[in-house]
Amino acid sequence: MAAAQKEAAITLPALAIETVQIPITGDSPLICHAWSKKAREQMLAKQTKKATAGRAAKDPWMDFCESLYWLDGMPDRPTEDDVEQGRFGFPSIAFKNAAVTACTSIGGITKVAARQAFHVEGEFVELGGAPAMREDVARVGMGTADLRYRGEFDPWSTVLTVKFNRNLLSVEQVVNLFQTGGFAVGVGDWRPDRPEKSSRSVRKFHRTGPGPLPRPAAPGPGPGRSPVPGALALRRQLLRARRPPHEVAQTWDPAPAGYS
Repeated sequence: MAAAQKEAAITLPALAIETVQIPITGDSPLICHAWSKKAREQMLAKQTKKATAGRAAKDPWMDFCESLYWLDGMPDRPTEDDVEQGRFGFPSIAFKNAAVTACTSIGGITKVAARQAFHVEGEFVELGGAPAMREDVARVGMGTADLRYRGEFDPWSTVLTVKFNRNLLSVEQVVNLFQTGGFAVGVGDWRPDRPEKSSRSVRKFHRTGPGPLPRPAAPGPGPGRSPVPGALALRRQLLRARRPPHEVAQTWDPAPAGYS
């Protein structure tokens, strides 16, 4: 006869999960580079060995629009009004990766432990600021020069909602990780964490005081630029994009707006 199995109660320690909101302000322009529909179709065609047509003519306006992260979905053919009224974001994982990588500059916690200790809520964080088009020269293939048109936010800001395990990290340590990540790592294209780009520019940010998530700024001409390039404004925007690269940069700096 089989022995009767003993039942034992299992007691699990409660997780001390808390939430902190960290306002972020960019120290330099934020360059977006979302995967365009054309790029995804080209990858799929190559992987499925489908015949492809010749290279289509470059469309700077569509390249610019498709580089942005549209929170409400991008129209089939965006207009300047669509960009003006649109809501844009940036992948939240980019900010977590910056904070995790900052562990190499801070003692007391490993990157493996940091990945498990906190998370940035949501797939995207909403950006405050208006996008502008920028033009850059890129090297592709065997060093062939090509032009890239991407969306740039300058100035920009956002608010990160971060959940963390208080048994592993204090709120001060969490904020310090994002503070260090904003200076040493950054987010977006040409961030300081990419050594091949560090001599040209960086994408950094810093913490700011408490406050609600700012709405995108109303478009209007600034010194030598227009948030949404039109005919003449587009030409001025492209000329501005050819300034010496060391004049461009990106970082952040966080300060808790309050946590629960």
